[in-house]
Amino acid sequence: MSVLEVRDLRRSFGGIEAVAGVSFALEEAEILGVIGPNGSGKSTVFNLLTGVVAPSSGDIRLRGKSIAGRKPYRIARAGIGRTFQIPALFTNMTVQGNLYAAIVEGDWKHAPERAAQVLELMNLTPVRDELASSLSGGQQRLLEFGRVLMRDPDVILLDEVAAGVHPTLRATILGAVSELQSQGKSFVVIEHDMELVRAICQRVLVMDAGQVVAEGSFEQIASDKGVVEAYLGVPVE
Repeated sequence: MSVLEVRDLRRSFGGIEAVAGVSFALEEAEILGVIGPNGSGKSTVFNLLTGVVAPSSGDIRLRGKSIAGRKPYRIARAGIGRTFQIPALFTNMTVQGNLYAAIVEGDWKHAPERAAQVLELMNLTPVRDELASSLSGGQQRLLEFGRVLMRDPDVILLDEVAAGVHPTLRATILGAVSELQSQGKSFVVIEHDMELVRAICQRVLVMDAGQVVAEGSFEQIASDKGVVEAYLGVPVE
């Protein structure tokens, strides 16, 4: 059984079908890349997977159980975690406080131990008592990623998590992804950085106009004329 299965997912806003029949499966310990031009529907798919918006039709199954249309907090508790393009932290709280906030209704007894592990993984231990507002943009991305990990989700959705990040912090992110994958975690990664996609993704989906127009390894999609056409907007001879 796939850890996550998406079946003919659709979502319309007025007369615009932002997601038009997307289907894919995510396997255990797989890193799946999702790429495509701006406006292709990538972030809307993430919003559907996490309950930010409900699908017009279609189904989403996490370990065989439908979660389509559930509230975001129920999906989070079921085992899906997500970062956003712009981190939304509690800026007046410390780094450690932000981590604790992520599991305020969860396993509080083991929160300090879990937070220490996450701080180490994200290389944030030296700033654990600093306010989130004092962190660099890259460190804020690390903290948001770490906050997701506090809930120990089975599936982690990363939305351009390394965008604009210093190379040293980017290496921390990639190292964390690799470590978590070795522990059996599965990832769906929206990313515009093709070198990052090449480096970490076993399989890549290409979206355009709300649909998946290509799927395969990075090498396969890089040589696909349809992919080039989607990005350039003109037919490729």
